Amino acid sequence: MILQALTEYYAKRLELPVGYQKKDIPFIISLNTSGHFVNLLDTRTIEGKSKRSRVCLVPREVKRSGSKAWEKANLLWDTPAYVVGVSSKDTENAGRKHGSFIKRFHETFPNPSFDEGIAAVSAFLSGNSFELLKAHSTWAEVLDTDGYLTFKLEGEEGLVCERVSVKELLSDTKQSDKKANHGVCLVSGDNDEIAQLHNAIKGVRGAQSTGANIVSFNLSAFESFGKGQGYNAPIGKKAEFAYVTALNGLLDKDSRQKIQVGDATTVFWAEKEHQIESWFSDFFGEPPKGQSEQDNATIKALFEALKTGALPLINAKTYFYVLGLAPNASRIAIRFWYQGSVGEVVEKIKQHFEDISIVHGPKDPEHLSLFRLLVSTAVQGKSENIQPNLAGEFMKTILTGTPYPQTLLAAAIRRIRAEREITYPRIALIKGVLTRESRYYGNNKKEVGMSLDTSNTNPGYLMGRLFAVLERAQELASPGINATIRDRFSGAASSTPVAVFPHLMKLKTHHIAKIENKGTAVNLEKLIQEIMDKVDSSNAFPPHLALDNQGRFWVGYYHQRQSFFTKKSDDNTKEA
Repeated sequence: MILQALTEYYAKRLELPVGYQKKDIPFIISLNTSGHFVNLLDTRTIEGKSKRSRVCLVPREVKRSGSKAWEKANLLWDTPAYVVGVSSKDTENAGRKHGSFIKRFHETFPNPSFDEGIAAVSAFLSGNSFELLKAHSTWAEVLDTDGYLTFKLEGEEGLVCERVSVKELLSDTKQSDKKANHGVCLVSGDNDEIAQLHNAIKGVRGAQSTGANIVSFNLSAFESFGKGQGYNAPIGKKAEFAYVTALNGLLDKDSRQKIQVGDATTVFWAEKEHQIESWFSDFFGEPPKGQSEQDNATIKALFEALKTGALPLINAKTYFYVLGLAPNASRIAIRFWYQGSVGEVVEKIKQHFEDISIVHGPKDPEHLSLFRLLVSTAVQGKSENIQPNLAGEFMKTILTGTPYPQTLLAAAIRRIRAEREITYPRIALIKGVLTRESRYYGNNKKEVGMSLDTSNTNPGYLMGRLFAVLERAQELASPGINATIRDRFSGAASSTPVAVFPHLMKLKTHHIAKIENKGTAVNLEKLIQEIMDKVDSSNAFPPHLALDNQGRFWVGYYHQRQSFFTKKSDDNTKEA
């Protein structure tokens, strides 16, 4: 299903000749029609602090692996070692690499005279002007960077490999090896030459820089019926080229259809061009450097459009795909896969933001991105510390509308207990997990709301509210205090209330007596009594709170704290 969707994406959305790909080529050798060297062009331009090479259409890159990787040369483009037999990095094999480059060239073009450009390259490869090339002022830069080289004819803008006659020859599907293994392609269902080795997928964060594979069999234990390598999962060369080209395009460093979700490099696409592709990453990706969520006008506008239903959905039934890829040794692991209609995706995203919506301070962002939620569960708030499988599971539940992973709840509570920081993103996560679980399993009652719910009698929620009131009493009794009861007792209070609340209730009498504003003291006493009136008299302070009730404890605490510092509607003033 994944490979079929990628193959269809290539067929419908990409305009690349068969056997070609796009590649960054920093240097171009300009030749005259006789094959003599004319100039060495540097295609790189300065973008910020780095140089950017020109993206060119070149014959498909070969896969190099094994002890004799030097035997595999690209056609009409490659590194200096292959093109002219000179290298500052691999002097030992440079000559052999150049020999393999020439061999492949002549095997592909046995009669170079069919095209003026190919004839010029053939003459150049005879070595009649290598010295002129090496004497060029840019040659030192070529060797230093080991940058790719290709060819063009003097006076022409396009490359030799882009000439019409060359593309027609390389795209001729009748050129396949008749001795090769043919069979029914599992992706297309057509009879085709089976790809023995699949080209590498590049751009997955954490994977090998040279690329890795989704389809790969490199040990006999993985094979069956005596079929080795790619023959064990027969995929035709056309389909293999299509899915690899499509996926590498989606994973390109400039792709707007790629985001990082935890350890999963995630790509997404619609079966045909759709506006969802332009804003999907704004919802789930990391905010641009130097820009917070609340400063991103695009995100805010899109969130509001979803919330009000004002987002225009053209072709809402168009299929939309999301694929999460993670590094796994020499292969690429499928972290998650989703397909559904654009309309379904929009509804699920809207539901997600409703589920995690909770009261917050005026300086907090109105909407929290997936990235911001996930890093709130990570040690030191660093993305590299997000649990490996958590991000993928979270993304999948958002898109399918199923309950969020329980590991999210545990991770958020664990960070609260470890750091004693009850933050907006963590509480939003906890609230979302509890709300979605209640709705999904048939309980239509909304247990946890956006703001303080004085009618909620859940023991965890009540203990959290009570803990917030007792802390507030301590703060008012000792202004500027460095450490409150939250710093000393939050862990025990949220898990085993009976162990600490009797002691805290005795302390509160002392704290309230010290509050100078007697009106505030009376209000706190009333609030404590209001909470205690809802507590089960037979089990006032529970001996243990289960994980979900620990979550409700912290939501209750957060709600009560927010209410202390929210402007009251009756007098429009804050608590003294």
